[in-house]
Amino acid sequence: MQKELDSAFNVRCFLLPKNNHWLKRIGLVFAFVLFDYFSTLVFCHAPHEEANLFARAFMENFGIPFGLTLFVVMMNLPIYVTLSLDSHIIKLPFKAAVVIEFIVDLTFAWFIAGSHFNGGTSWFWYETDLVRQISGAILYLSLTLPLLKLHRRQNY
Repeated sequence: MQKELDSAFNVRCFLLPKNNHWLKRIGLVFAFVLFDYFSTLVFCHAPHEEANLFARAFMENFGIPFGLTLFVVMMNLPIYVTLSLDSHIIKLPFKAAVVIEFIVDLTFAWFIAGSHFNGGTSWFWYETDLVRQISGAILYLSLTLPLLKLHRRQNY
């Protein structure tokens, strides 16, 4: 009986975040990922049009829809699992949690939201990569910061 409970708990740690604010943060991150995914599906007619060499290789080997889907799942599943596990494992004091979560959001804003926004908008917005990436990071932060404020008031 105890082993069944332990295995159920472990699977839940991998799949579901402990706190609702982490689930909202994951949802926001993956909204940017899905934006890039769907814009690529709509605008990419041949694998050679894709700028990401890894995504292009998947698209060449498996076809555009399945290859892109497989690439997106494989590349972003570790991010989802890490955030879900962190929400269960890391217990920080309030001041440290506020600073760490802000650093996490800055990281996501630049590397994930910015790059996926850059990739998604590159199909139809002819601007430099830096401008598109900064725009994606600003958009992510403008959506996340109110979420963090709300989280701080409710949970601490």
